[in-house]
Amino acid sequence: MQYSSSSPEHFAAKGWSRSGQDEKLLAWVESVRDLSQTMYKSPTNAHWWRHGKTWFVGVNVLPNDIFGKVPQGLALGHNIQRWLRQCLQLQNTHRFAFEQGQLSVIGPSYPQQDKNETRLVHNFRRLRDAAHVDGLLPVGINRRRMPQEFHQFILGIPLQLTPRHAGTTVVWEGSHTIIQEALTKALKGIAPHQWPHTDVTEIYQQARQQVLACCKRVEIHTPPGEAYLIHRLAVHGVAPWHACPEDEGKHRPVVFFRPEYTHPKEWLTKF
Repeated sequence: MQYSSSSPEHFAAKGWSRSGQDEKLLAWVESVRDLSQTMYKSPTNAHWWRHGKTWFVGVNVLPNDIFGKVPQGLALGHNIQRWLRQCLQLQNTHRFAFEQGQLSVIGPSYPQQDKNETRLVHNFRRLRDAAHVDGLLPVGINRRRMPQEFHQFILGIPLQLTPRHAGTTVVWEGSHTIIQEALTKALKGIAPHQWPHTDVTEIYQQARQQVLACCKRVEIHTPPGEAYLIHRLAVHGVAPWHACPEDEGKHRPVVFFRPEYTHPKEWLTKF
C-alpha cells in the first residue's frame, strides 16, 4: 500500500516522514540561519570539522531553549508539535521539550578520509553512506557497539536549499522494524540500566547487513520550510557530495533534534 510521505501511516510503515511546507517553520529557519552560519564558520568551532573538513558535526551546539528558540529567534511552532504527535501516535496533550540542536553541515566533496580513519571505515562511509543507528556508540579500543543514547526520534530541519547531490540524508525504509527485532533479542533478560554496558555489536551488524540487502534506500531532499522525521531505530546516513565547480563555497546545513527518553526501556518498547 502506498502512503503520502507526510502521513502517520507512512512513518509507521517506512520509518520516516516529511512535513508539508510550513510558513512558521520557514520563519524559524530564517531566525536561526545567520547564527548557524556564524557558528560553523567560526574558528572557535573548528574542532567540530571532520573528514577533511567536509562535515561539521556540531552536536548540541545550537543555543536553543526547550521550545527550540535561540536568542532573538522564534520558537518551533505548534504545527511541528502536532505533526510529531501524529507520526508518533501520541495524545494531543503531549508536548516535546527540545534539547540543544545539532548543527550538522556537509560541504562539497564529502567525505574525505581522516588521518585516523581506516580505508575500510572510509569506504563504508563513501559507498554505504555510513549507514548506522543512532545511540549505539562505539566503546573502547575495539569500538564495541553499546546502547548508550536513547533517543525518541530524529527530527531534521534544513536551513538552506541545496542541490540533490549535496550530501542528502539517506534512510532505509522499514529498517526500524528489523533493528527493533534484533535489539529486542540481544537485550532480552537484561535490565535496562545495564544496556549501556551490553555489547550488541554482532547482532547489530548482522541486522544492518540484512537492512542493506533488503530495504529500499531513499534520499530525503527537502527545502527550507519542511522537516523530516526519522524513527530512532531506523538505519540512516549521509550520501556523498559529488561536487561540481558551481558548488564551491556552498554548504548543506541541517539542524537535528534528538530528545532522549527518561527511561531506556521506552527506547526499545514504545512505537
